[in-house]
Amino acid sequence: MLDIQTHMDFVGQAKAERWSRLIITVFGVIGLIYGAVVQQFSQTVYVLGVGFLLSALITIPPWPIYRRNPMKWQKPVLTDQKTKDPKTKDQKTKTSDSSDEKEKKKKK
Repeated sequence: MLDIQTHMDFVGQAKAERWSRLIITVFGVIGLIYGAVVQQFSQTVYVLGVGFLLSALITIPPWPIYRRNPMKWQKPVLTDQKTKDPKTKDQKTKTSDSSDEKEKKKKK
């Protein structure tokens, strides 16, 4: 079957966000100037809409440019559920005993 990547790394997400902001800002300024020249606000909206569509086409799909810094995951630590550490049990009882002792002292 097809091996289509569906993720971006963190650096790629930041890059996509920068590109999106830059494209929409540039098209917004161009649209504002063009709309003022032709005296039609609708032309400003159309130019901004084209910028939005271009920005979405460039930044939403996970292009390879956004996947150049993969995250290095730690190897899983295998633990045995059946074995229990006796020290952990003692520490829990000590803390609970000490809190019980404190409560008894407060009552006196």
